[in-house]
Amino acid sequence: MELHQMRYVVAVAETNSFTRAAERCHVVQSALSHQIARLEHELGAKLFERTTRRVRLTPAGTAFLPAARQCLDAADRAAAEVAAAIGEVRGRLDVGLIPSVAAVDVAAALRVYRERYPQVRIGLRVGASDELIEQVKERSVEVAFLGLPPTLRPHGVHARELARDRLVAVVAPGHPLADEPSVDLRRLVSEDFVDLPAGTAGRIQSDLAFQAAGLTREVPFEVTNADFLARLVSQGLGIALLPSAYVSRLSGVTTIEVTDAPTRVEYVIRHRDGSTPAAAAFLDLLESEPAVGTAPPADSAPM
Repeated sequence: MELHQMRYVVAVAETNSFTRAAERCHVVQSALSHQIARLEHELGAKLFERTTRRVRLTPAGTAFLPAARQCLDAADRAAAEVAAAIGEVRGRLDVGLIPSVAAVDVAAALRVYRERYPQVRIGLRVGASDELIEQVKERSVEVAFLGLPPTLRPHGVHARELARDRLVAVVAPGHPLADEPSVDLRRLVSEDFVDLPAGTAGRIQSDLAFQAAGLTREVPFEVTNADFLARLVSQGLGIALLPSAYVSRLSGVTTIEVTDAPTRVEYVIRHRDGSTPAAAAFLDLLESEPAVGTAPPADSAPM
């Protein structure tokens, strides 16, 4: 069993096509098909069902795929560690982030990082905080930026606090509350809300604040993307509570201070057993470059 055979299997599984897999792997299709057939013979099982219309994994292929990916990841990490030992940073960096991250200018950080380490391939994943924590635990993401209520802290990962920010009310410019300098949750509770899906960390911080005040609000619109959430608010479909640092980037909405607003804590996290050379270099950049990262609080531990 050879690494290139595993790469071919993964490519076919991800593209559902021998032709597209061969193009991705930069080999002719006949060579790719031959190597997969050799691997199937060695394993004593078919990995793919092939028809004229589609290609799909067999049960044996489904069982083989996770281990193949782990082997390829381990080989890539080994090559990256060797490169790091001779002073080079290579490999792949997968970064996860919530849509409303505000403590770090991730795009600016990646620009500087790319200039310094051009041999690193970079992937970005946008998702909810709880999903990103699991992805870091699984090492499918090396570094992630989260936003959580103060009552929650990332578990099972190494976390460093970046910033704390109070939420503000966001309304359409023509909303009756738009001219108010400040409001409280009781003033807002009768409004329709646009918010993140129930159960997500970004939603929990607002739900807990209303519950603590003995209030129940209506959330007729649930949106997974914070930017689109703001667009719904701008159309007068509801109001929202968003972090003030993030709201400063938005247009077409009006911001109102909330006197008893909940607080969000932003973290950067990594796997608790250490980082790849590519991830370690990115984390070092965040701490050493004020222009692209936020300095850690005095009581936070270095990553």
